[in-house]
Amino acid sequence: MKRAIGALLAAALLVAGCSTGKDAVVSGGTFTFVSPGGQIDITYPLDKRQTAPVLAGDDLMNEGKQLSLNDFAGKPVAINLWGQWCGPCRVETPELEQAAKQLQPLGAAIIGLDVRDPARDVAQDFVRDRNVTYPSIWDPSGRVLLQLQGYPRNIIPSTIVLDKQHRVAAVFLRPVLASDLLPVMQRLAAEK
Repeated sequence: MKRAIGALLAAALLVAGCSTGKDAVVSGGTFTFVSPGGQIDITYPLDKRQTAPVLAGDDLMNEGKQLSLNDFAGKPVAINLWGQWCGPCRVETPELEQAAKQLQPLGAAIIGLDVRDPARDVAQDFVRDRNVTYPSIWDPSGRVLLQLQGYPRNIIPSTIVLDKQHRVAAVFLRPVLASDLLPVMQRLAAEK
């Protein structure tokens, strides 16, 4: 009987601890991932955008060099989570490369975040074989990704879109096409 009451009390505390009110929308502070209603394409209005942490790590293609979100200050940036082991990433990569080339004249950029690729040379071959020109942070352990509080680390590929102040403006929890990403990035590039 004591165990049953203890289990019920623990379950009640767990449920109460998970409820945040206001339809699970986080307001203010730094970015904490929320997917209202389980959406896979999420757009955050200007007044709900939260600052992303400054992601930084080893530049995948330039060993010994660091790549940081700060390198793109004042520019909209799309951060694409990928891995060479990921089938949908192989389909998505040419679309991202196409978008990167179209976004460059607007002052917007795409950065890759290569996760769970323990062999750097294999990931580098993936980039070379596909003629990818946008840079990537090499994050085999997922430590860089962990800086995004609560972001689902098992959804690869996914893309986080930041505005010029590097606040999260949109999230795609699926492979993206250039036609998905370009309108969002163009709108952010035009924001004052």
